[in-house]
Amino acid sequence: MRLLHPAIQNGVKKGNPAFAGGTLTCKCADKPVKVKVAVNIAHNHACGCTKCWKPAGAAFSVVAVAPTDQVTVVANGDKLAIVDDKALILRHACKVCGTHMYGPVERDHAFKGLAFVHPELFDKDDWPEPGFAAFVSSVIESGVDPSEMEGIRKKLKEVGLEPYDCLSPGLMDYIATWIAKKTGVLQ
Repeated sequence: MRLLHPAIQNGVKKGNPAFAGGTLTCKCADKPVKVKVAVNIAHNHACGCTKCWKPAGAAFSVVAVAPTDQVTVVANGDKLAIVDDKALILRHACKVCGTHMYGPVERDHAFKGLAFVHPELFDKDDWPEPGFAAFVSSVIESGVDPSEMEGIRKKLKEVGLEPYDCLSPGLMDYIATWIAKKTGVLQ
């Protein structure tokens, strides 16, 4: 069976719903980049998209969000570079080890003001557990054989994550509501 992600492969470990944040650290042994997240994370999930940083051999990332104003680079920020400055999520990665440290959304979007982070980089391991799997079919775009998809979806459900080929229904409703308000369909 393909490795989903080290943090979820053998089941989703219950996290602390009152998690108060912590410090994310890149994979460099020398002068690692450190990013402080001063609050709890939200919408933690496994993501199969081809843009998210994944540990070696993993088909999915584990990614969550925090308010951008609560995310601060505290060490070795000179090692950071934006992966794709045209993307919605401006993923700041370490130029040495390649680890994505945080990704703010700055364009006019429902997620503006949020920064995407990878909880497994925290200095504490009691971060809130992932609640669903998003963009599951996208793992095919990163080289997973389509014949593996039934087994991957089955394994995701076994570990407690509902697989979606977009975001969770609640987040999709949030985006659609934001668009409806922006276009004047809803007040």
